[in-house]
Amino acid sequence: MSESRTPAQVLREARQKDSRDKRARVLAAVDQMLADKEPVTFTAVAKAAKVSHWLVYAEGVREYIEQARRRQARQPAEDGARKAPAGWKVEQQITREDNRRLREEVERLKTALRRSLGRQIDQVGAADLGARVDELTAANQRLEDALAQEKARNEELQGRLTETEDDLAAARTSLRRMIRSENQESAV
Repeated sequence: MSESRTPAQVLREARQKDSRDKRARVLAAVDQMLADKEPVTFTAVAKAAKVSHWLVYAEGVREYIEQARRRQARQPAEDGARKAPAGWKVEQQITREDNRRLREEVERLKTALRRSLGRQIDQVGAADLGARVDELTAANQRLEDALAQEKARNEELQGRLTETEDDLAAARTSLRRMIRSENQESAV
């Protein structure tokens, strides 16, 4: 059984998903700009992906944009002298779709791996809990035995105390009688 998630965990997962979605939008915007032969700039990518400026400079995203800019810089200027092959646009579209499909598959595999690792951790935790329960049960039994011994000792001491109190009461009574009889003899 899975444990219920805390509000902090739910919030953290929502933030992580939102971050992944935004990063995916940035990558898709860069790919689209390259396909449309638009100049790739950090500002243009941020606007196209509808994300904040700082995200396009974040680690992983910044490198992807810089790589796209280098690719664009290496491409010869289109002045009509060199034309792309007829199937180039179709090939680009297929490549973009493959990239998108591969990104989705990677995300799906990451999620499956996280879940699998979580189950493994839960199973290890369950084995540890079984050992801990056994340990606590043994400790509880020892404490119950010690409690039973102390109760028996307490009853024994209570019996001895009652016996001693009875002896003390008898001694007092005997002492009173002796004092009375001494007082009566001296009065005569």
